[in-house]
Amino acid sequence: MKGFQDTFCDDAGKHFFKDCYIEGTVDFIFGNGKSLYVNTELHVIEGDNMAVITAQARHTNAEDTAYSFAHCTITGKGTGGLLGRGWMPFSRVIISYTEIGNCIKPEGWMGMRGNPTDGGTTFFGEYKNTGPGSNMNMRPKFVRRLTDPEVRPYITLGFVEASKWLLPPTKV
Repeated sequence: MKGFQDTFCDDAGKHFFKDCYIEGTVDFIFGNGKSLYVNTELHVIEGDNMAVITAQARHTNAEDTAYSFAHCTITGKGTGGLLGRGWMPFSRVIISYTEIGNCIKPEGWMGMRGNPTDGGTTFFGEYKNTGPGSNMNMRPKFVRRLTDPEVRPYITLGFVEASKWLLPPTKV
């Protein structure tokens, strides 16, 4: 899927994406879905001012929504990209076991209302990522370094209740 700003509206419902390619600039994955992305390439292209992969729109703490990226690859041009930003007060994004290229700035995330240091009530977490953009030493204090028990609920098919709706692949 190729686009520019707002490439993919991942809004209502539960979703599972595997082996995909999504490209864009500002907020190129946005909305309030509950989604698990596995083995997906997120490709950042340079825009006018900035590049932000996710703008997750969780409005309240009671909403059971989030974006989880596991075993993905983040590639792109330039060095000014961000993994996500606080679009709504309880935005929640988890990135784990992902190779993050140098297209991502060392700070990696943006807080509420464009504030680089105030995460407010957002939940941005990272776990066992690799690559030049994965160094968490420059990440804002509000970005969580998740532990194995903390990340586990976000990286299985149970996260999107797949057993209730996702059919197994057909046998050929």
